[in-house]
Amino acid sequence: MPLPHFLLLIMAVLVAAFLTLWASIATGVPELALVLIALSAAALVHLGHRNGHDHKG
Repeated sequence: MPLPHFLLLIMAVLVAAFLTLWASIATGVPELALVLIALSAAALVHLGHRNGHDHKG
């Protein structure tokens, strides 16, 4: 991936994160709810990418 495309991708992710936080704070969503949503999404992504590995030695 060329460097300008990579930097544009990073900038797009940062802008999307900023807009999400701004919209949720502007509408009065509690910060605890945002934290719980982010942790739940991270757990779902982690469990979804296990590919059948059971982490047994």
